[in-house]
Amino acid sequence: MTANRQGAGNGIESDAERERQSRQSAPEGYWPRQSEALARARKQHESWTAKRRKSDAGRGNAAWKRVTLTLPRAEAQQKAREFFAKYPKAAYWSEVESWRELPGDIIEFTLRRLPSAD
Repeated sequence: MTANRQGAGNGIESDAERERQSRQSAPEGYWPRQSEALARARKQHESWTAKRRKSDAGRGNAAWKRVTLTLPRAEAQQKAREFFAKYPKAAYWSEVESWRELPGDIIEFTLRRLPSAD
């Protein structure tokens, strides 16, 4: 019975095998277009972030410490948990300021907090 559960014929595949099959079945030029789209999205976000931070500095909102990360979903969740463990919301007013999902299940998010606890 165990051979049936772990055998290749029952539909159970490794992540690497699924990735390989996905790349093989994708239309020609799909993956380079995905990379270009991700690069454009990052550039657009950096531009937007720079404008926001520049306008925030003029209004006296520069007290916030921000970090923007782009990670796969599982790593993004873990990083956010670590951030909130290190900078508790009650003391630092920590929060996920913004987030969005990019192609390939990549999450781009900005975490913000006060520079020190009261």
